[in-house]
Amino acid sequence: MRPILLIARRELAAYLRSPLGWIVAAAVLLIDGLLFNSLVLSETRKSAEVLSQFFYISSGTTMIAAVFLSMRLIAEERQTETLTLLYSSPVREHEIVIGKFLSAFVFLALMTLATIYMPLLILVHGKIAAGQIAVGYLGLLLLGAASLAIGLFGSSLARSQVVAAVGGAGILVGMLTTWFIGTKTDRPLNEIFTWLSLHNKHFQPFMKGLLNTQDVVFYLAVTYFFLFASTRVLESRRWSS
Repeated sequence: MRPILLIARRELAAYLRSPLGWIVAAAVLLIDGLLFNSLVLSETRKSAEVLSQFFYISSGTTMIAAVFLSMRLIAEERQTETLTLLYSSPVREHEIVIGKFLSAFVFLALMTLATIYMPLLILVHGKIAAGQIAVGYLGLLLLGAASLAIGLFGSSLARSQVVAAVGGAGILVGMLTTWFIGTKTDRPLNEIFTWLSLHNKHFQPFMKGLLNTQDVVFYLAVTYFFLFASTRVLESRRWSS
């Protein structure tokens, strides 16, 4: 556990020191604020619908931010040739992966929770349920964790941060479009493709304040799968280097 925390603290400090973390956070808050003001508050809707639309907008910026935050996690180590130092230290591959993932998740969580003032603005002219806010933010964090794990997997495969971002984004888009594929296929394939959809199938209940166990399990399973895959990639890299 100690190596994981040391790696997580080191990587979190790197986010706070480098421009990348602050640029991503500023961009997310700016885009969320502009879209919330122009697309949500400008229309006359029920408070619950406005809040649901806010989470829909935030889910998109959360996934994009996750790709940019995760692209440097392992690709940068390989690019600067410091990954060999990690391999030579008494640290296992899964500890490297989990430590780096935790650092990115903490930063993403802080950035996401910084948008809390936007839903609270709805209280000026309406009423919102605290449960819908809590469930909506839980959904954002779960979606963010899954997106980070996907991005981390892309970073583990690439030697360049740009390639890592493209690879992670490609996998992410692939899992987003499975819902559309599901609408064009017959049973039972349509049910499989629909269930694999990263957003449309599993995130919409969170937007409405509905907490379904199967949706939570799905995001946790996606996160675990790609973290496990990243660990296997690092293990193969160690033996081949």
